[in-house]
Amino acid sequence: MTVTILSSRAFNHDTSGAKKAAKAGPVFITDRGKPAHVLLSIDDYRKLAGTDMSLAEALAQPDAPDIDFEPPRAEGLFRAADLG
Repeated sequence: MTVTILSSRAFNHDTSGAKKAAKAGPVFITDRGKPAHVLLSIDDYRKLAGTDMSLAEALAQPDAPDIDFEPPRAEGLFRAADLG
């Protein structure tokens, strides 16, 4: 595992390079010389968090909270086809 340290300025200048570095290990991003953030690949994050399950599996857990969800009606999004 490779650890990379970048200043905020270097991170902003080369975000794609930071993402590539995160494939090899964590990327520590510093503000004024002090660690402020860590960039991880999604696989490394899931290993760390212990959450390697799908959204459906997460929602199907017995202790999952009930969430009231009322999606807005899709009015005005569709119109009749002009076949003439």
